Amino acid sequence: MNFIDTQQSFMDYIRDPSRPLPDGMTLERMTVYRELFFNNINGFVSGAFPVLKSLYTDEAWLKLIQQFFVSFDCKTPIFIEISQEFIAFLQTQYQTVDYDPPFMIELAHYEWLELYIATVFDNEKELSITAEMLTELPLSLSVKATVTQYHYDVQHISVNYQPTEPSEQPYSFCVYRDEADEVIFLQLNPLTAQVLGFICQSQACYLSDIIVWLQTSYPQMSAETLSNGCLQMLQQLAEKGIICTLADAQQNNSKHTVI
Repeated sequence: MNFIDTQQSFMDYIRDPSRPLPDGMTLERMTVYRELFFNNINGFVSGAFPVLKSLYTDEAWLKLIQQFFVSFDCKTPIFIEISQEFIAFLQTQYQTVDYDPPFMIELAHYEWLELYIATVFDNEKELSITAEMLTELPLSLSVKATVTQYHYDVQHISVNYQPTEPSEQPYSFCVYRDEADEVIFLQLNPLTAQVLGFICQSQACYLSDIIVWLQTSYPQMSAETLSNGCLQMLQQLAEKGIICTLADAQQNNSKHTVI
């Protein structure tokens, strides 16, 4: 057996001990290896999803992690990204059972976002934007912020509160990292969620672009009302560092102004 085959048999047994032992390896030795790998995976997943874990018995949770460990082909060797792989497993491969909560995937995603935003790298090209600059410079969503929407009241879920049906109206959030590196979950009203979604999809847009878009969505409102309300909203978001401008965009805007 060549090295690649030996390595594959080693990995196969680590995942599933019902497979044959690798050549030349004892059961005791392979058990130690397997426990080390599994305990690492279990530790990272359990630490990333404490609320979801609290809704399961210890036996049921270990069974879920075991299924993830055995069956899912993780695409990254980076331990901090294991939680993202677990989300992918739940979304694409896992078959729910009777005791799984209906909000399982949404709650897991909600919890994962905290780790993601806490560890995402800063974009050195991002520049903070003042109230006076909002009308002049292109706006972008900070790399340290993301907008998401859920159909369950995930922010309040606990052992004592487990909704069985989705809400009539979705819950929108902006999850961002502030200047003190604290992760904040900001619940959004529908209009703010729409504006942030538009900025995110556009990657870089001007206030005038947002107003034109809003006028098509809210034709019953005057341009002045929309402009004033939107400007006030964007000022608050800029103060929190949720929206920004990019150095390249600022330079391009200056060149355009001169011309």
